[in-house]
Amino acid sequence: MKLKTNSGRFDGSRGARPAAATAHPSATTGTAVLGETPGSRDWPAVGVVIPTRNRPELLRKALDAVRAQDYPGPLRVLVVFDQAEPDPSLAADGGRPVLVVANARQAGLAGARNTGITALDTELVAFCDDDDVWHPAKLRRQVDALVRTPAAQFSTCAIEVEFEGAAHPRLAGTDLVTVDHLARSRMSMLHSSGFLARREALLADGAIGPVSEDAPGSQNEDWDLLLRAARRHPIVHVDEPLVRVLWGRSSFYAYEYATKISSLRWMMARHPEISGCRPGAARVYGQLACWSAAAGDRRQAWRWTRETVRNNWREPRAAIALAALTGAVKVETVLTALHRRGHGI
Repeated sequence: MKLKTNSGRFDGSRGARPAAATAHPSATTGTAVLGETPGSRDWPAVGVVIPTRNRPELLRKALDAVRAQDYPGPLRVLVVFDQAEPDPSLAADGGRPVLVVANARQAGLAGARNTGITALDTELVAFCDDDDVWHPAKLRRQVDALVRTPAAQFSTCAIEVEFEGAAHPRLAGTDLVTVDHLARSRMSMLHSSGFLARREALLADGAIGPVSEDAPGSQNEDWDLLLRAARRHPIVHVDEPLVRVLWGRSSFYAYEYATKISSLRWMMARHPEISGCRPGAARVYGQLACWSAAAGDRRQAWRWTRETVRNNWREPRAAIALAALTGAVKVETVLTALHRRGHGI
């Protein structure tokens, strides 16, 4: 059974909360799968961490979609207010409780997520950004895939990118994600709102977590977490667009070029697999060239463009940076054009 990707069909904020189903078909085989009866003990408890900051309307849509999951197992939600006063009116009791807390750690997404991880006691933890919306089947599909691979500790899913009212599915083309995949490409379809992990792996020393709070501006901390997870075991991926991701100026970091640059350099220093993969290194150097050009730092833009070409002369980001350096185009113009197709720089 394929999910509908039409933007008129995918809206987790609409409709009544669905009741737990008695069975569900496999997305690929059509056969019955794990947890065929409501309340089955086969379905582990899931805690969902939603970091937020001053976006109440978007937050409520995200929260409604999480609570409307058709997941039969226990589900609870933790809304973590980061650099903002918590809204106690969001708290709720009942079968799918919502707890509201303040970020007790480093300011930013990473600290907020770690606050949520430590406050929960569920077997599994999922992340959802406050401007994204889950498909109703998201948790059911992902938990089933993760449980079917007992050695795996981390799961992702594909996404739909929403930009200027249009939606574009982004698929990975694989059901297992390795370090090699992630070194070669950031794989932007592996968005943090699709992360699901075993909580103990996010807490234990030497395991996957915690989320890196020293990531500049809490950027690329998700890519860093993916790489650490893939080193432990290939990431179990559900290649269906189960999350609607909002792109555009809803992001607090859309045009903070200095932060983008420092976070990419942080990643390169932290993960030698990236610099050891010539196409992957060229991709990052190309981004550094583009962001440096957009920030008006011509010297660094030329430097990173040269590094891009040296590693992979076919890397298209080198051409974008060169066009920006010569004044032929603005990086923001290219970025907007790419966003309209569900892609980015």
